[in-house]
Amino acid sequence: MNIEYVMFSEIKAVDFVTLLNKHKIREHLIQHELFDTYTVNAWVKTKLEMDSSPGCKIRAILINDQLAGWCGIQLEGKEYELAIIIDDRFWGIGKTIFYEMMCWAKELGHERISIHFLDSRPDYKFLRKIATNVYKRELHGRTFTTYQLAIT
Repeated sequence: MNIEYVMFSEIKAVDFVTLLNKHKIREHLIQHELFDTYTVNAWVKTKLEMDSSPGCKIRAILINDQLAGWCGIQLEGKEYELAIIIDDRFWGIGKTIFYEMMCWAKELGHERISIHFLDSRPDYKFLRKIATNVYKRELHGRTFTTYQLAIT
């Protein structure tokens, strides 16, 4: 399985629309309206702007040249967070992507980073083992489990 991380600008808007509107993806994200090409282009623009910010890195994930999701280190409020969104056809590669992103965090000079999972997601034992802190929090009107991770 060949995993590539590419700039959002390399992905067609229609491919992002298809991915982001999938039911299996939407059930684990904050509720939002379905995307169309106009709204996905605006979303891509905000991700490209975030990608150009210090400490951030946002990429589309290609598996065997097929859009499988996106991931990023992005600024949420005053803290940096990891985001990993993967099409359910590719579930199981999340850990591989996570470890790659932890390398990005180190390269970007982060000392710690958080990852937030909506309460629809299970507890992640491997994250709990390596987290410096795990707690529940409210974000955007939903309950999340936050794992704070030290970058070593």
